[in-house]
Amino acid sequence: MSKSHIPHKPRKNGLLAKLPLVEYERILPHLEPIGFKLGKVIYESGEQINHIYFPTTSIISLLYVTENGASTEIGIIGNEGLVGIALFLGGATTPNRAVVQSAGIAFKMKAQVLQLEFARGGTFQRLLLHYTQALITQISQTAVCNRLHSIEQQLCRWLLLSHDRLETDELIMTHELIANMLGVRREGVTLAARHLQTKVLISYAHGHIKILDRGSLEGEVCECYKVVKDEYERLLG
Repeated sequence: MSKSHIPHKPRKNGLLAKLPLVEYERILPHLEPIGFKLGKVIYESGEQINHIYFPTTSIISLLYVTENGASTEIGIIGNEGLVGIALFLGGATTPNRAVVQSAGIAFKMKAQVLQLEFARGGTFQRLLLHYTQALITQISQTAVCNRLHSIEQQLCRWLLLSHDRLETDELIMTHELIANMLGVRREGVTLAARHLQTKVLISYAHGHIKILDRGSLEGEVCECYKVVKDEYERLLG
């Protein structure tokens, strides 16, 4: 089933949507919309973080990059969460790279505003801490999946997590970029995608991947997807 288009608004971010009106109205003047293009690097490893980002229609990947330039995705963030948890956990830098996986909109907030609002406590602080716990679960489960499961299962997990965070059934992403995200060879992704296309679960052409049968895709994925999704629902509803 196709997802309908909804206009860009801050409350399209799940965390902002859960705030009581008084807290939301207090931070609303400090939320600035920003458009992200595919592949945009939001921050590099070790770089000073000056803003936190609440995606609405964009998806951001957290990547670990080795000294020789190889990379693998350790987390994916969309309209359910935020980018820049280091800012309220006591740090101003992170060892990861944040890069736009799917173009779209996010709302940014200055570090100082975030830290002052977080220090107030209340629902804002609780939501950010619950989200952090859910993100840690996702990062841990991704490590397990990359080590123990097939490229096809990893691709299914990645497609479903991305689809959960999009308003459309179509993803714009080349096999090479997916391979970089998963930390595997491009040929492996091509073979896995071809297999899923043969089963009529997805279609793929010229960097566009369309989800055709989400239910069957969920039947192909490993348990890692459900572990992550259940933890998000438990902590954030």
